[in-house]
Amino acid sequence: MSTSNGKSAFFTMEDAKASFNLFCCVCGIGSLAMPSNYARAGPFYASVALAFMIFANTYATLKLSKVMLVAPSSVKTYGDLGEWALGKWGRFFTVVSQMGVCLLVPCAFLVLGSTLLDVLFPDSFSQTVWIIFMALMVVPVCLIPTLKESAGMAFAGCMGTIVADIIAVIVLQWNMRGHGSIPSPDITAHQVLTCFGNLALAYGAAIVVPDLQREHSEPQRMPRVVVITILFISGFFVAIALAGYTAGGCQLSGNILYSIVSTSDPLGLAPLGFTADRGAVVMAYLFMQVHISIAFSTLMMPPFFMAERLVLGMHQGPEIVRFNGEADQANVDLDMEIQEKRSYMQSSTPMDPANRQVSASSLVEKAEGRMSHLRVALEFGEEITEEQLNEPYRKNPLRYMALRICIIAILVVIAVLARKRFLDLQDFTGATAHTTSCLLMPLIIYMRVSWKSMTIFDKGASIICIVVCAFTGCYVMIHAGEHLFAPSDDDTLFPYCEEEFMNEPYYIRNNSTN
Repeated sequence: MSTSNGKSAFFTMEDAKASFNLFCCVCGIGSLAMPSNYARAGPFYASVALAFMIFANTYATLKLSKVMLVAPSSVKTYGDLGEWALGKWGRFFTVVSQMGVCLLVPCAFLVLGSTLLDVLFPDSFSQTVWIIFMALMVVPVCLIPTLKESAGMAFAGCMGTIVADIIAVIVLQWNMRGHGSIPSPDITAHQVLTCFGNLALAYGAAIVVPDLQREHSEPQRMPRVVVITILFISGFFVAIALAGYTAGGCQLSGNILYSIVSTSDPLGLAPLGFTADRGAVVMAYLFMQVHISIAFSTLMMPPFFMAERLVLGMHQGPEIVRFNGEADQANVDLDMEIQEKRSYMQSSTPMDPANRQVSASSLVEKAEGRMSHLRVALEFGEEITEEQLNEPYRKNPLRYMALRICIIAILVVIAVLARKRFLDLQDFTGATAHTTSCLLMPLIIYMRVSWKSMTIFDKGASIICIVVCAFTGCYVMIHAGEHLFAPSDDDTLFPYCEEEFMNEPYYIRNNSTN
């Protein structure tokens, strides 16, 4: 949307639609565990870890968005981008890691959703039945063809997680009012490092950026959308983390919703020794259920697109020609320079196609998929409508519907097998798939494409992020994997605390007074 003086608006409705999808994808189950990072590592170390992850994820996602702009228009998916920059091995690692995120996180959604439903309707069905029911609930949402079309629901998903977190924090603060000093965690290097798994999971933005950028009429605006959205989410994360920690200290559960009610006895005492208002618990769990149902479909869009291309032959385009440093570097550097100058923002508003002059060579480059996404947007300025995006799905809708339902059925089986280890599945997913897909691969691709033109700061920041994230990711992967595949019988109520506070709530309010 342009303003009357011809300049581009700061944030358009199409930007907002992309932002809603990004927010819905990022701000979810990771936000529920933000207070537990402070419970594990204490305020200082948790704040340092959170600050580093805010920088690393914003930086990596921004660079991925910029590289996607300079890539040829034949590059449509994250896997395509990996192949263009790094060859067949690049496609392999980007696809495997992206599918790890897009399939393991929905599994975690199914497990969490079944737990939420069991608390809402105690003693009704087994967890397996609830997982199946949860999957049936998300099927209609998953059959919506594109992310752009589901932007309205994505907004509802954003509000769902915000409201659920706020209600949970209010319940916690209200029932713990009047407490003395909160107990501090028994800080060890292990507990500090295990924060990484959850923090990596909380910032899974990169996996949907290529898809959102592909559907945006002005993809050159996406770097701004990415930065604004992630920084807003980060502010929300900090607020929830501090508000939760100041009430429960090291006695918070790995999921704040598990701190306000006992999942094994929903009508009994919460782990911190209080009985929360049942209406507040129901509202928090219902709003989180709304978020899970919508975020499930958002995360599933990349694997759906890929499966439709591989199995059904949809979304085919020109063959991808690998990036050649000698032949392509000048064009890539020029496109990067255009982005940095930001002058493109004033010329990026779509013009009347009838008055647009486009050379024959540009038409050929575009048709063959050799022109970059940025140049296509600037030279052609074509609006990408929902009707255009939905066109491939109109020919035989039953085929893509059946394929998507089959993928969901496979996830149900995996979720049933992992249903008892939600928190370990969450950490394992964050440390493996999220770290690789959302932190390591974007920076490796960026360094491959732009190494010669990168500043010293860029090179240093990229290398530090890769080394730190790879080390901590491997550590948490091993630890979470041991608990996931060889679970122990440790039933300590508050494992993050010193021995004095491990098994009894540090404060129980006397409700007979005031």
